[in-house]
Amino acid sequence: MFETHATTVDNELGRATGWLPGELSATGRLQAAALGERRRRDGLDLVLMSDLRRAVDTVRIAFGETLPALHDWRLRECDFGEWNGAPRQQVVGERMRFLQTPYPDGESWAQAVDRVAAVLDDVRRRWQGKRVLVVGHVATRWALQIGLGGQRLEELAAQEFAWQPGWEFELPS
Repeated sequence: MFETHATTVDNELGRATGWLPGELSATGRLQAAALGERRRRDGLDLVLMSDLRRAVDTVRIAFGETLPALHDWRLRECDFGEWNGAPRQQVVGERMRFLQTPYPDGESWAQAVDRVAAVLDDVRRRWQGKRVLVVGHVATRWALQIGLGGQRLEELAAQEFAWQPGWEFELPS
């Protein structure tokens, strides 16, 4: 299972946070609480989350101390390098250029997806058969959609983000 972090102040201001910590907005705090209610009866064994503050705060508000929760830096958003915190329109508008080529002083989307995909191997090895919720970012979701859903990076990058209340994925044995 996958959930994006809740809405941040940067989201509301139209900034692409990237590897900056980010702060949940008032709307985001309400969304995080709703996430906890929505997932509370899903039989979760573990939450894996990005170590960026916006994901950590989402999980803390959603679940408190009720579930084991592990931070993993590999679940971070794409590193936009010099563009971390830049206007979202700039980062998203140019992202096709950075699928294979790194952002200035950052990484490419392909590098970010590969970094996140390494977490799937750990999940398969350590928590096979467990119900794991992953909380992260666009790069996190794309890695899951590519590795488990068979989608292509180019097709995902061409789509506009559409929020939904979670995505379901199943790791093959």
